[in-house]
Amino acid sequence: MNELGNWIADHQWVAWVGGAVVLSIIELMSMDLVLLMFALGALAAALIAGFGGPLWLAVLIFAVVSLGLLFFARPSIVARLHDGPTLTQGHQALVGHTGEVVERVDWQGGRIQLASEIWSARTESKSESFEAGTDVLVMHIDGATAVVTRKAMP
Repeated sequence: MNELGNWIADHQWVAWVGGAVVLSIIELMSMDLVLLMFALGALAAALIAGFGGPLWLAVLIFAVVSLGLLFFARPSIVARLHDGPTLTQGHQALVGHTGEVVERVDWQGGRIQLASEIWSARTESKSESFEAGTDVLVMHIDGATAVVTRKAMP
């Protein structure tokens, strides 16, 4: 056992890399991204040991890098991995689409054709009104009413 201890003392960087590999393999089984942070800390410690740094410095770097990654990098990585695609569903998917006025639209109401359907609509402001045949832009959906404004000319 003494020979192994002497070998590890002479080749610290190999021990750190070996620890990183073992932690990474165990991480593949758990998929929690906790042990991966410690594996990266072990690789940082291996760099210090590889350049001849003392053991206490390698242990300090291991702890700082591992805990830093665990508390600062892991939460955003996990959130990004667990966050699915943001799909606009239902009527909110119509926001930003163009509709055609079929019955005069002002702040009190009117009708537009939107996505092959007739929708009740109103303008965003009291000063706007649109006559039949005018293209309008859907700003948002308020219940079953499309709130529209003038479509910008290309």
